[in-house]
Amino acid sequence: MARKDNVASVLAFEKKLVTSDGYMFGTQWDNRTQIVPLALQEKSVRGTISNRFKKSDVQSFEKDPTKLNAKVESANLQRVDSCALGLEQDTLNLQFSVKVIGGITQPSACNNALFKQGYSAAANTYIAEQGFTELARRYAGNIANARFLWRNRVGAEQIEVQVKAKNNSIEQAWTFDAYQFSTKDFDSNNEQTDQLAAQIAKVLASEDDFLLLEVSCFVLVGKAQEVYPSEELVLDKGKGGKSKILYDVKGIAAMHSQKLGNALRTIDTWYPEFSDPETNAGPIAIEPYGAVTNLGKAYRTPKDKQDFYTFFDNWARGEKLSRVEDEHYVMATLVRGGVFGESDK
Repeated sequence: MARKDNVASVLAFEKKLVTSDGYMFGTQWDNRTQIVPLALQEKSVRGTISNRFKKSDVQSFEKDPTKLNAKVESANLQRVDSCALGLEQDTLNLQFSVKVIGGITQPSACNNALFKQGYSAAANTYIAEQGFTELARRYAGNIANARFLWRNRVGAEQIEVQVKAKNNSIEQAWTFDAYQFSTKDFDSNNEQTDQLAAQIAKVLASEDDFLLLEVSCFVLVGKAQEVYPSEELVLDKGKGGKSKILYDVKGIAAMHSQKLGNALRTIDTWYPEFSDPETNAGPIAIEPYGAVTNLGKAYRTPKDKQDFYTFFDNWARGEKLSRVEDEHYVMATLVRGGVFGESDK
């Protein structure tokens, strides 16, 4: 069969882990009867000049050094958003939900019947052989270790993650001590995470089942300490505008659903550089090119034939990949979802 007869120019998969925004509350570690929504606060501060200067500025300062002195001696006036616990609160409570959805064997959009048939066969074979066990174990691990806290995890004295799983047939709950689970690997064995992973795997492998996970995380950070909602990306702040804008929803400080989702799918330890102690970045988020934007690097480039499309195009047309880890990576990218159509020209 010619390749051109088996090309899906329209191909999309809906995400199978649907994360809500995370809402932030303040409470006390030893008395959680009162949980109060946290609000953003605006501060006007007089800071100092600490940034590097542009080349054009440096050239100007070389001609007139007095301008440099005046520049670094001047105040840096700023308006910023911040968020902190109250005077009597020592604990951050972050609440969000994750809906796990089945049906991965069928794309949400595909305009080529032959490609769709080949893909469905490959996906069903993966489910029969692997059953989503490895992926679900890693997703459960990232819930238990509270990777989703991001900066709020740093310096916390204690972290407790409470998870409730609900659907038409089950209602089950678990409590995890996040510090018992590493964020650098997925080697730990734990009966509770195995139970959570089994529920996630069962739904991901299903045709149309679902599972709702309600996550409530308590983080002991200290009285009145600063906490960290998501920061909004504002490309044009304008002169005199805020230099830092944080995210809130109807007055409640919050974390973006995209940021929480990125943390949950940070399970890729199968990229080539992971085994290199000098260049590996630890587990990275599942992305088609392995991009880690805060490091300014992509760990799965088409040049090295380690990207999603290189694997997917062959695997979906019936070729067996050389490593089961590459199949895990392909399926995890489909769980992430996206538009993956191929040009038919």
